[in-house]
Amino acid sequence: MGSSAKKKKDKKKDFQKPKLKVGKARPKPANFTDTSFKSKAIVLNQQSISTSAPSASSQFSHHLSLVTSKNDSQRRDSLSYLTTAIATRPTSTPLQQPASILLPKILPLTLDISNGVRAQLLSLLRALPLGDVEDHAGLVSLWLRTGITHLAVAIRSSTMDMLLWALGCFGDALVSCAGGWVKTLKALIVMQGWPMETSPQAWSSITTTTFGKPGSDIKALAKSLNTMASFVEAGLHQDQQEQEQEQSPRWGWPLNNVEQHMISRRSNYFARLNLFGPPPDEESQILEDRVDRQSVFAKRFQKPIELGLQAARQEGGDVGRASARLRKAVENGMKDYDGLDYQ
Repeated sequence: MGSSAKKKKDKKKDFQKPKLKVGKARPKPANFTDTSFKSKAIVLNQQSISTSAPSASSQFSHHLSLVTSKNDSQRRDSLSYLTTAIATRPTSTPLQQPASILLPKILPLTLDISNGVRAQLLSLLRALPLGDVEDHAGLVSLWLRTGITHLAVAIRSSTMDMLLWALGCFGDALVSCAGGWVKTLKALIVMQGWPMETSPQAWSSITTTTFGKPGSDIKALAKSLNTMASFVEAGLHQDQQEQEQEQSPRWGWPLNNVEQHMISRRSNYFARLNLFGPPPDEESQILEDRVDRQSVFAKRFQKPIELGLQAARQEGGDVGRASARLRKAVENGMKDYDGLDYQ
């Protein structure tokens, strides 16, 4: 048989139909896989056989650990769970985690890039008991100053909302903590773009670079001025104890100045003496007395703020109204200052 005949015969094999016999199955192809087997059970490694749900405390700790997740949605959802858990707990029960553990975990989210995470963080802070947060005013002030001086405008705006919340809840503790008055005022002035120097050279370009700049956000500028006004009002206003002393009747001897010898209403009253801490610098002082804050304000901040308000007053509108409120806060807070340095 020649090679050509063999090739023709091989081609015919591809098109030949096999003859099937009765009762005999079709032949299976060469790549056939048998799937007729059955399994009675599927065994998974490390399968949980627990029938009880995790406790509320463990769930709270789990979501608290997820606030550092890389996923924005996961961080927001975890903060939402923590907010709901704290808001719905009985008022007579303490927090699921103490504030000393909770606040260092959630306050770094002040600088989060997600707007939803920062908004949910503010909701969580509002749900916390004020007494627990007030005891950590120094830590709150630290993260507020960091957010105020951030480069992102959105983060600065949300941090100002947090600052207004803190001033409304524990303003006295916020301005009295270590660095709470000097460092925060300095951060607010830097946020406005105002120099700390009072020389004419430093202020010569303020009206053309900070105010009246084409495309500048006037609403953000007015919000920052209103925030500074609220902070100045909180630091320079007379507290309740001083008002009660002025309104109390003046007794004669031996009750002269008896209010000066009463037990203080503040906790850790002698913390300002820093008996056991490291030597503080000038900006980290604890200024619990209004007179001390007035003295520092007059020496370091009053002149730069007044110069900045002169430039802001020319804008008018929301900025003009905000600058007028800040000017009024400064005048009311310093009107009874006698100019003496009590430091």
